[in-house]
Amino acid sequence: MKAIWNGKVIAESDNTVVVENNHYFPVDSVNKDFLVESELQTVCPWKGTANYHHLKVDGKVNQDAMWHYKTPSVAAQKIKDHVAFWRGVEIVD
Repeated sequence: MKAIWNGKVIAESDNTVVVENNHYFPVDSVNKDFLVESELQTVCPWKGTANYHHLKVDGKVNQDAMWHYKTPSVAAQKIKDHVAFWRGVEIVD
């Protein structure tokens, strides 16, 4: 699977985990050159607190387009050390 935004591959892995129709990519499969830390946090009732990153590619910024759970709940341990994308990031096989 690949996560693509603004014509660049942000993450690529054969080992994603699908939760609630989102592909979670292993954190080591993400090109960190495209990440800018965000202060946004949200809370999922069953996964825990999500932290976000902006994507910055060729001068364009996609606000809060990547999220992850630093310390997921017991029920969400399979997405520990994984990240997911939204806001126009294309997930392709």
